[in-house]
Amino acid sequence: MKFSLHLPLSVVLAVLLGSCAAPVSREPKNLSTLKSEVKEYVVTKQYDADLATVAASANDWVAARARSGAAKPAIVFDIDETTLSNLDHMQQFDWGYQPEAWSKWVMTSKAPAIPPLREVYQTAQANNVTVFFITGRRQSEKEATARNLRTQGMGDFEALLVRSDESKVPVGPFKAAERKKITEQGYTIIANIGDQQSDLDGGYAERTFKLPNPFYLIP
Repeated sequence: MKFSLHLPLSVVLAVLLGSCAAPVSREPKNLSTLKSEVKEYVVTKQYDADLATVAASANDWVAARARSGAAKPAIVFDIDETTLSNLDHMQQFDWGYQPEAWSKWVMTSKAPAIPPLREVYQTAQANNVTVFFITGRRQSEKEATARNLRTQGMGDFEALLVRSDESKVPVGPFKAAERKKITEQGYTIIANIGDQQSDLDGGYAERTFKLPNPFYLIP
């Protein structure tokens, strides 16, 4: 590129700067960086600490509300990353989701309980609060899920509500509709606990408790 010696220096600089490629201003964080941050969140036990904090608040509320005389008190729990942990499976697949591998994992019934949430379950049981599980899992996975809950000390419940294998209804509306049915049976849902906002949206619970989940999002 040639410039006339008669051009002002300011004009020459403007042309040179304009010829440079504009920097990318909206590039998100690199996926590898984000995965490293998620792994650190788990390894440093901050994830465990955050789970325990939310669970402690839920535990206190359930115990106090049950003793206050709520009519037919009930509690709703989600399953995955709420009462059962799939961390081992997710780490095995580098935080990715592979449907066939996921289904095989569910059928093993080997997901461990999340201890502080099992304590909330135990508090509900001790205070005669009826337990319902509402999950986005499918009918074909129901028996394996129930078996998993039993092996992890959470096998005493009123109902385990799942979607049909053919259902196209999103998780959020499905769960809200199931909670509505529970209240229509005369229950007062004093707490609804889940790791996704879609577990909690739609009402039909006195209080909701959102657990951390940086691993995946279910809208």
